[in-house]
Amino acid sequence: MTLLRPVSLFLPVVALMRAAAPLPELFNERLKSAVAVEFFVQTETERQPVTVLGTVVDEKGTIILPGAAIGPGVAPGQLRDFKVYRPGGGDSAPAAYLGQDALTSWHFVRASGKMLADLVPVTRWPAIKSEPTLSDELWGIGLRNKDEDFQPYFLSSRVAVLMKLPQTTAILGSDVAGPGLPVFNAAGELAGIAQTSFGQNFLIFSRNQRGNPIVLVNVEESSVVLLAGEVLPYLGRIPQSATGRPIAWFGAYGLQPMDPEVAKLLKLENQSGVVVSDIMKSSPADLAGLQERDIVLAVDGQPLPHLKPDRVVVGYFGQELLRHRPGDKLSLSVLRGGKRIELSVTLGDEPKLVREAERTYFERLGFTAREFLYNDGIMHRAAPGSTEGAMVHFVKPGSAVATAGLRPDDWVREIDGVEIKTYAEAVAKLAAIESDKARAEFVLLVRRGGETQVLRVKLN
Repeated sequence: MTLLRPVSLFLPVVALMRAAAPLPELFNERLKSAVAVEFFVQTETERQPVTVLGTVVDEKGTIILPGAAIGPGVAPGQLRDFKVYRPGGGDSAPAAYLGQDALTSWHFVRASGKMLADLVPVTRWPAIKSEPTLSDELWGIGLRNKDEDFQPYFLSSRVAVLMKLPQTTAILGSDVAGPGLPVFNAAGELAGIAQTSFGQNFLIFSRNQRGNPIVLVNVEESSVVLLAGEVLPYLGRIPQSATGRPIAWFGAYGLQPMDPEVAKLLKLENQSGVVVSDIMKSSPADLAGLQERDIVLAVDGQPLPHLKPDRVVVGYFGQELLRHRPGDKLSLSVLRGGKRIELSVTLGDEPKLVREAERTYFERLGFTAREFLYNDGIMHRAAPGSTEGAMVHFVKPGSAVATAGLRPDDWVREIDGVEIKTYAEAVAKLAAIESDKARAEFVLLVRRGGETQVLRVKLN
């Protein structure tokens, strides 16, 4: 009997090994949900190639890309020639850009053509039934570069810690997948999607540097995994337009987490709060009666959870707002002067974003001017609703304005001593200077970091 007992203990393990497909087989199957996406960003002076990794999410060939794949200031019209590549193959299929979802930050593209038959949505694979626990092993997919036909390779690691950031996220001991690609457990169940890697702190030593701190980010592989429970419910949030609209707007900025000492004093140690500071005039927050130093404790009756680090609750609150649409009403439980009150907020439509702004490039001058937006006014602490002047969007390296010291995000207030009240005035004035071939110089007065700068630009 003593000889039989150890053998019987291994029978369930043997059965499990027989039930689960071998990892190479699982890897090759799940690989059909991973793609590389190539596109170009048409800037004022060049066509910049971009290659990112993505996951197929539906039978129509829809693919999600990480939010960092496209800069927030890039207009949809600058995105050109999307192509989708399968791992290990040189063939590509055309794709269309659908937009960015404000809640998840994912960019959506959709492939077309014959390749659709070879793509398998990640939703076809079973998802994990519960969150992975400490030391659970997960595996994922990495892809080499285009010159190697995006050759796939296997990665695996163990869960080191689970955190709410504010979404439930697993951080593994080492890299487990390319950012944007799916991650699985040993049974081939979907565990989540690899996110953009976190920066790691290092010290750099050289002949002239003695241990200077530096932050390095691995752009090809990641150890950060957004779990399936935070992914699957949102795969259908395909934007209605390339700009990502509609986007809900609250209208309060400079939000801060409630101080732990204040929470303890108010006997709120088991939850978090968000302290409101800057409330925009006539915004939804303002119209609802929100005041500076109010502490938001709950949204629609749900207390804000206790998260670490404390600042994560600000992101949680923002996501709760973005789950709604413009025109939706929600209830906020607010602590004001020691008293708890209820406020009803009707969310508005997000003011125009940088990627939607009008802009004009002046080739001879060497920079792009764009219209002054609501968020520019917040950054420069201008009067609410101000549209005065124009913003500098792009400065060509080595150009006349670059030599004079002009920088992106400078606020142009005067041109040749004439106050600029609108973007149209700025364009007209700059166009006249651009077309005047005999013009030797002009003067810009700009605001930068709360200070005024006078720049004399020499054209010849």
